[in-house]
Parts: sequence; structure tokens; C-alpha cells
Amino acid sequence: MSAEWGRDVRSPSLADVARGESAPFDWEALREQALSARGIVVALAGACTLLHVLCSGRYGYFRDELYFAICGDHLAWGYVDQAPLIAMIARVSRVLLGDSLFALRFLSAIASGAAVFIGGEIARELGGRRFAQGLAALCVLLAPIYLTFGNLLTMNAFEPLFWGLCALLAVRAIRYGRPHLWLWFGAVAGLGLQNKHSMLFFGLGIFLGLVLTEERREFASPWIWAGGAIAALIFLPNVMWQAAHGWPTLEFLRYRQPAENAPVAPLTFIAQQALLTNPVAAPVALAGVVFLFFARAAREYRFLAWGYVTVLAGMILFQGKIYYVAPYDLILFGAGGVCLERWIARAGREWLKAAVVAPIVASGLVAAPLALPILPVRGAVWYTHFMHVTDVRVEIQTEGDLPQLFADQFGWENQVATVAAVRDRLPLVEQQRAVVLAGAYGEAAAVDYFGAPYGLPKAICAENAYYLWGPRGASDEVVIAFGINRTKLGQVFGEIQQVDTIRSPYAMPDETDLPVYICRKPKMGFEKAWPILRSFG
Repeated sequence: MSAEWGRDVRSPSLADVARGESAPFDWEALREQALSARGIVVALAGACTLLHVLCSGRYGYFRDELYFAICGDHLAWGYVDQAPLIAMIARVSRVLLGDSLFALRFLSAIASGAAVFIGGEIARELGGRRFAQGLAALCVLLAPIYLTFGNLLTMNAFEPLFWGLCALLAVRAIRYGRPHLWLWFGAVAGLGLQNKHSMLFFGLGIFLGLVLTEERREFASPWIWAGGAIAALIFLPNVMWQAAHGWPTLEFLRYRQPAENAPVAPLTFIAQQALLTNPVAAPVALAGVVFLFFARAAREYRFLAWGYVTVLAGMILFQGKIYYVAPYDLILFGAGGVCLERWIARAGREWLKAAVVAPIVASGLVAAPLALPILPVRGAVWYTHFMHVTDVRVEIQTEGDLPQLFADQFGWENQVATVAAVRDRLPLVEQQRAVVLAGAYGEAAAVDYFGAPYGLPKAICAENAYYLWGPRGASDEVVIAFGINRTKLGQVFGEIQQVDTIRSPYAMPDETDLPVYICRKPKMGFEKAWPILRSFG
């Protein structure tokens, strides 16, 4: 902790109180602490968390949030489409805080605030002073992609924190000659792997960055190898789960890549990184790359620049979504803050600091309603079209009035209410035996999350983790099916009757105007039909 942050702010002692006296409160010292480098960074981190908490309940539950919550009811060392940590986080949130949107998203808000703090700390360790640290933290706070991540229960909310903390530990291990910090690097990296498998790209980037620079001497120490062993040991249970289940995540990725991810040319992929970070703040990240590659003061940390190039090239090569590189921006913002601070100091023009910060704040305010549910929904529809946000897509699917980020927060409770109404119209004897078959994991998770007050049974579904959970002995005599292709249903049932249609105005197009079917006269049992119904998406 810096000396200026640790300066004593005098408060009355017990002896003062006993004598009926009190020392004057040192408001000047308190002000200096608040305006210190770390004080500014802490304030921005707190503002970030508070912002996400205030926005957490504005719209509704996001598709993946419902799914992660249900995965938390089926804790395992792996899932078809994700690593296991997010399910555990969902479980802890629900047990400690309940099922509200605030509860599900609270830990994401905390992680986002922590990421802002780590961004400032990286700038500090790279030699930055108050302006560099504050600028780095501000850029992390206002980056549209980080605003999006932090307002949802998602693996992506925690990923920048894991990447940034690993980078910070690596820098400190090298800067202070404290190789035992590689043990902590390994522990954080292992948890990062249990959060999201893309941590493998980050780890490879750091490894190659060290190999390609003078810091390869770190490999002469047993500490870095021990750190790698710790990361592998923490990750091992997920690897064993994958092997035991036939490597379903690899199959999922092979299906999802051509079926869902929007193809992006390499130059477009690179250019769209600026949209995610905030086009006005993107030069700060670019300055970070330049600083890490070419600045004499950053010679020890050049491995971070090569790490970024490795991650970027890997995501382009494997056709990852454009936001998969975003966690590295936290590191680049830290380096960029140092670069700009040094440039302004050499220029001797302090007014340039305000000229850098003001446009970033202004553009961040303009972008915030595109990343957070700040506006009323009709206002969000107008604003997203006015800003042409729907022109930038990460998946191959038709969007409606709202971009997927917002649209996937509408319609789920309406789906459950409609399915419950269909069930209630069945003869009483069939109501008791009726099974709900959903076509997609979000629909099934909505039934599981919201269905209890309606008396609905847990849904069955053959997509992603639900596929591995199987039909669980469900009866196939009377099935309420929705979100699933009628032709596919025709392979399993002899009688299919459409009885209702689910309409949700602001939901994604593939989640509205959904036919609801009553299926009878099964041609085969669910166990045999399960491979026919399966889909990974």
C-alpha cells in the first residue's frame, strides 16, 4: 500500500473519550487520501459495483443466467458447454442471497469492481502514477463490453478478473524478484480454467511471451513450473469429467462454430475490438500495446505484448467471437495509461490529461445505454437502432427490435405461464402425467426456474447439459412440447396437436411466435428418442 494511502487520519482515542476530549479530525489528510492514486482507483471500482447493482433488476433474467442457475442444481465437474465454476457461483448466490436478479448478479458486480481495481494496479506496477492508474481504471469501468459482462451472471464477468490478476502476479514476480508468486499465478489460472476454457489461450500467450523475451530466464526457477502444476491440478477434475463423458465440449464447439458464430474477416475482427472497448478509449489500449512492445521502461514486461498477439491470433485462427479477446484489454489499459502519462509529462502540458479523460467519459456515457438496461425498453429499442448496434453481431441469428443482449432478457416467464395454461386445459388425469419437453436449454431452464408456483414438473430437453441429464424417466404418454421442430417431433410421436402460441414482443425472434404442442401416441420411448431430439447449441 502506498505511503500516501496509508497516512493516518486521526480519530479520537479511548483516552480522549474518557477525558471527554476528542482530537480534531484531519479532513485535509482524508482529502489527500481520497485523491491519491489508489483512492481514485478504489472510488472508481466502488462506482462500478454500485452501477451494476443499481441496474441489475431493470429488465429480466438473461437466457444463460437461468441455465447457469439450473446447472447449479446439478453440480458437476463439467458441462457440455461450459466449465463448472459458473454453476457453483450461481448455487452460492442463490443459497446466500435468493433467486432475485439482484442475487444472481451480485457477485458479477463485485467481480467487475475488482477488475477495475486490478486495471489500476497493473498501471501502478508498470510504473504509472495517479493519472495512469486512474485512466486505466476509468477505461475498464466504461468499456461497453465490461459494462455488459458485469451486469449479468456469466463466465465473462469473471474472466477479465482472472486474466488481469494473473498478469499482475506475473509482473510482480518479475519486477520484485519474487518467483514464489508464480504459485499464486498457477492457482488463479487454475480457477480461471474452471471458469472458462479460453483461459488456455491466455496461458499459452503468457508462456510464449516469456519464451520470446529475456524473461525466459523465469523458466530456470522451479517456482514457475510448480505454478503450472498447480493450475493443471486444479483443472484436472474438469479434464477427467470431459474424458469420462466422451469430450462433449469439443463436440459442442465443432457444432457451434459453423452453426452459430458469425464469420468475421481478420481485419474486421481486429477493428471491432475498438467497438467493444469504446472507440474513444481504444487508442489507450493501442498505446498499451506500443508501450509494452517498444518502451525501454517496459522491457521486463514485453511478454505481455506477445501474450496479447498470441491470444488475438488464436481467436482469429479458431474463429472465436469478437469479445473473446476482451479480457486482455484490462491489461492493455493499464499499460496504455502509463504510456500516455509519460507522453504528457514529456510534453509538459498538464491540460492534455483533461483532453484525454473528457472524451472517454463522454463516449462512455453515450455507450452505457447500449450495454446496460438504463433506458425504458421502448427507449432502448429506439436508441439501439439509432446507434446501429444491431449491425454488429457475434452469432448467426435474426435479431428483432432489440439486440440479443437485451432481447434475451424478455419472454421467459411468459413462456412458462403459457405452458402452464396449456397444462391446465388438459383433462385432470392427463394434467397429472403431463411432461414438458423444451427445445432449447433457455426454455427448459425457464420452466425449471419459474415453474414451481404453477405446479409444473421439471422440464426435459435434449440440448447441451440437459441432454446429458437425460429424460430422467419421464412419461411419454402426454407431452407438452414447445420450441422444438414439428418434423422432429413427428419422428417420435404419432399424434401432434398445436394448442397455443407463445408471443413475447421484445424477445428474440426465435423465442416468440412459438407453437405449443400436445404430443401423444409415442412411436418410441424417450430413451430411444433422445439421440433424435439431441442438439448442441
